[in-house]
Amino acid sequence: MAEWKIAPYAPDTYFAALSDLHPLTAQVLYARGLTDPNAARAFLLGEYAPVNPFALQDMPRTVERILAAIANGESIAVYADYDCDGVTAGALLMRTLAALGAHAQIYIPDRFEEGYGLNAQALDQLRAQGVSLVVTVDCGARAHAEARHARGIGLDLIVTDHHELEHDALPDAFAVVDPKRPDCGYGFRHLAGVGVAFRLAQCLLRRARDAGRSRGDVSEASLLDLVALGTVADVVPIIGENRALVRAGLERMNRKPQIGVQALIQAASLRPGSVNATRIGFALGPRLNAAGRLEHAQAAYELLACDDPARAADLARALNRQNSERQSVTAAVADNAERQVMAAHALSGDDAPAPPLLFAASPEYHIGVIGLAAARLVEKYHRPAIVANVNGEEARGSCRSINGFDITAALDECADLLLKHGGHEAAAGFTAHADALEVLRGRLSDIARRRQPKGGWMRIIQADAEVALAEINPRAVAELQRLEPHGQGNPRPTFVVRGAVVSDMRRVGRAENGDLPPHLQIRITDAQRVTWDAIAWRMGDRVQQLTAGARVDLACQLDVNEWNGESRLQLEVLDFRLANVE
Repeated sequence: MAEWKIAPYAPDTYFAALSDLHPLTAQVLYARGLTDPNAARAFLLGEYAPVNPFALQDMPRTVERILAAIANGESIAVYADYDCDGVTAGALLMRTLAALGAHAQIYIPDRFEEGYGLNAQALDQLRAQGVSLVVTVDCGARAHAEARHARGIGLDLIVTDHHELEHDALPDAFAVVDPKRPDCGYGFRHLAGVGVAFRLAQCLLRRARDAGRSRGDVSEASLLDLVALGTVADVVPIIGENRALVRAGLERMNRKPQIGVQALIQAASLRPGSVNATRIGFALGPRLNAAGRLEHAQAAYELLACDDPARAADLARALNRQNSERQSVTAAVADNAERQVMAAHALSGDDAPAPPLLFAASPEYHIGVIGLAAARLVEKYHRPAIVANVNGEEARGSCRSINGFDITAALDECADLLLKHGGHEAAAGFTAHADALEVLRGRLSDIARRRQPKGGWMRIIQADAEVALAEINPRAVAELQRLEPHGQGNPRPTFVVRGAVVSDMRRVGRAENGDLPPHLQIRITDAQRVTWDAIAWRMGDRVQQLTAGARVDLACQLDVNEWNGESRLQLEVLDFRLANVE
């Protein structure tokens, strides 16, 4: 069950000050905390605001070292994480270095053989190849042992990352650029890894331009489509700088994308000019991530680095195939993990109360999708979830969490049981000895039990307003689109519709796998005889709760259904319940 919370309505003076806006748009702005009309208008503009990237701690030192390496002909390695954020950051920085004439190479670790982040063997390999400077993107903030190793073998290591530090301690690197450093006065700490890499690229391009050393066709603006891809895919808050960056990046992506990005858009069957943050999150990001989840992320990087349209089209089609395979593998792991959790806690169905933390582990779980399987458990049970792969004496786990439970902080409390761990509040990963898993499960469950609210964690649907169907008209829809891009911190507007009459309902499709529930399609009509189609994803099993003529309350969002080249608005149902009719 979910609890619905409806934001308070704005006062009449607020609507009067924003009288040129549709009332629904004004109400959503007020519900998001923009209670000052001037602040609300500034939010709607969402312009790509100029910032001083040199204000990031260690950025000037980083830029001087990289430019010196370029001038001296040193060999540079960009060490990138294997997810979408890391791959886009790697492609962005490599394009920048190439434009500046650097002798640079990319290194992306193998998820299966090397795991997340820096590893000493890779650093040894790079040093043996003549590399003297390693710049990380989207990793390294907790790589203390690896940083010491790099120093010991004569490698200068520059860490650019956005993850939380371990007890605020910095790795012993030449420089650490991370907005989450406690001594960083930059002012915005929510950049994605690609956002930090972009700020570095800006500094490099500006310094080179001032010195008359830049060449090539790489500009700050030309990199923004990569910034939008990685930022949205990494699910960082789309607020402040991130919102401005994503908005500018989407404009670039829909007008003049790089060749690899354009091929990715075409392979996902998206119409040119139609890409928004939602389509990045559900269509483009998963395709880029699929390569690193099933095989190696090098294929995703090659697509983003590709300047040949024919080659880019081939690479994008290959990622499409991998993404389809990833969906099937994820469904199988998620189903098995759910059955393991239900058996361990003697759960008999959807109505059974779930434990405070869900934990499943098996040698059969594909390590590339354990994070996605954990996310499925969170989605269904609204509990922190951990899914781990066991490989001999070692186990690697992926964690997903909910608002109110910092999973990385919980892992920090279990550091004595872990070989390696890191992440942020909502998602994390760890490596541990396999024989420590049961103790780890128990300790994390105890931490979750102590921190959950009285009555347990309740899924909360925060609605911006209660509306009648007739209020959702073309003008309202057009204005609500000005609130984009949406994401964490700026979600799509959610509305509550009361007492709608169900005129039709049926189960449709399958949720990526036959073992998962199908979707529920509903047609509803209000008292003014306004009719809308609605889709409730993966709620097909709730069809028995409805009958034709039943009156229901819906918590829903506006959605665009694209089918056979046509676009139609529909409601996306987050939850529904029978109306309390007096």
